[in-house]
Amino acid sequence: MVQRRKRLIDVDAILDASLACIDESGRLTMTDLAGRLGTSPSAVYKHLSGRGAIIEALRERVVVTGMLMPPLDGSDWTDQVGAWMHSYRNALARHPRLIPLLTETTMTSGSVLRGYDRVAALLRDAGVPPREVLLWISVLDSYALGAALDLAAPEAVWRDEDGDLPALGEALEVAPQGQQRADEAFDIGLTALLDGLRRRLAIEATATDGEHPRPPVRR
Repeated sequence: MVQRRKRLIDVDAILDASLACIDESGRLTMTDLAGRLGTSPSAVYKHLSGRGAIIEALRERVVVTGMLMPPLDGSDWTDQVGAWMHSYRNALARHPRLIPLLTETTMTSGSVLRGYDRVAALLRDAGVPPREVLLWISVLDSYALGAALDLAAPEAVWRDEDGDLPALGEALEVAPQGQQRADEAFDIGLTALLDGLRRRLAIEATATDGEHPRPPVRR
C-alpha cells in the first residue's frame, strides 16, 4: 500500500489560511481551516491551541505590524495619539471581516498590549485621571474599529432614491464620496475627540487648582 503523505504546516501557513477564510466568509472554524490546509484539526492544534489563539496571533500580525507605536518622545500627546489612531484604523481596514472576531477575544498578545501601554502612558502623562485612562482607550479603540469598517463601506453608503429626503439629499449632493468621505469623516471625528479631551483636562486641572471660574453674578 502507498501511504498518504501528510502535508507539513507551520504557524505562518495556519495564519495565512485563517486570514483567507475570514476574508472570504467572515468566519473561522477549525474544520474549514483544516480543510483549506489539507490536514486535520488535530494537526493545527499542535501549533496553536485553538481558535482564540489563532485570532490573537492574527491580531498581532495584522494590527501590530501595521500600527505605529507612539514614540513617547515628549512631543504633543494629541499628535502621537492621532498618528497611532490613523495607523490603527488603516491596519484594521485591510481585513474588515476580522474586526468582529477581534472584538470577541480578550487581548493577550504581548506586543499588542505594549502598544496600549504606550497609549495609556500618553494619556496618564497628559493628565487623564487613572480611573479614566482605560475608559478613554475604550473610546479611541471603538472609534478606530468603527472607522475601519466605514473605510470598507460601499462607495455610496446612502442613496435617496425617491428624492423625498430634502436635508439628506442636499448633503449627499455636496459631500465627498467613497474613501475621501471616510477619510474626512475620520479626521473630523478624531479631531473632535482629542480636542474635547484636551478641553476636559484643562477644566479638570483648573478645578483641581481651585481656580475654576465662578459663574457671573446676576444683577
